[in-house]
Amino acid sequence: MDLVEYKIATREDIDDLIESRLEMLRVVNNLDDDYVFSEDFIKESREYFLNGNHITVFAISDGKIIGCASMCFIYIMPTFSHPTGKRAHLMNVYTNTEYRRQGIGRKMTMMLIDLAWEKGATEVSLDATESGRMLYKACGFTDSDECMVLTRE
Repeated sequence: MDLVEYKIATREDIDDLIESRLEMLRVVNNLDDDYVFSEDFIKESREYFLNGNHITVFAISDGKIIGCASMCFIYIMPTFSHPTGKRAHLMNVYTNTEYRRQGIGRKMTMMLIDLAWEKGATEVSLDATESGRMLYKACGFTDSDECMVLTRE
């Protein structure tokens, strides 16, 4: 395995943030390599990366981004079980196909979990794909049936 470096993305990495997210979405959603995302989708993603409350980590090998993962921070009214009201949501954990099963996704996930705890989050949630469940369980996540969701159609 090549040496892998891990880097917290900054505003200067905006083009790499967008490119890595679009690559991840193409792969996870089985889209063609030439799939074109709407201008609004790209614009809103760029806006979130520049101004949203999040941390993204890159995995880099030989100067190439081979993986990414993001933690978004959410503030809600404090509750007894979450007295700070600070929660986090793990998103877009992705490793390029040829680098999978080498611990890269786990390393990025654990880095983000540690940062979430440092920022005072009392819970980290995620929406898991079937292929990601084993990774998340290995990182300590458990299934939950606490939440109900209403989605605007």
